Amino acid sequence: MIRIGVIGQSGEIPEETCVLAEEIGKEIALRGAILITGGTSGVMGAVSRGAKQANGLVVGILPGDNVEVANDYIDIPISTGLSFDYRSLILVHSSDVIIMIAGGNGTLGELSAAYLNRKPVIIVEASGGWASRVRGMAYEGSYLDERKWVKLDYANTATEALDIAMSRICDRRTNEI
Repeated sequence: MIRIGVIGQSGEIPEETCVLAEEIGKEIALRGAILITGGTSGVMGAVSRGAKQANGLVVGILPGDNVEVANDYIDIPISTGLSFDYRSLILVHSSDVIIMIAGGNGTLGELSAAYLNRKPVIIVEASGGWASRVRGMAYEGSYLDERKWVKLDYANTATEALDIAMSRICDRRTNEI
């Protein structure tokens, strides 16, 4: 099965970011992929809600040992016993591709971890937060450094983000054969 990780900030998020995250969650489910998130609130809650509305499977990689912190839409809560930053590494390594929605400092760390581990990343620029600023700061607009390990992709809609994600997964699988 295809595993799509979504990263983005927890807590309160703007309504337009919430709507976009829900649309992305629905699109992930409609394409038959598993959604993997950090499992709590904010972007993670909105994308999980969208996936569940389309009967998708949602996995939450949770910090600490308490599964009670999982949002109401998580089907499989995985308590890691780890802090947020280490929990994020599990999310990155468990995903075939990462979609970045909005984001604060923690999301920026997840983006860096995905890049260092050569995971394809689709940045949803229209979502705000760090996602709207990465391109302007990226090396040649497309990389996190001069090594050019993984080209960053950009999208503004749920359909566009998932089209790119599925294409990157297909490319990686073809290259592995």
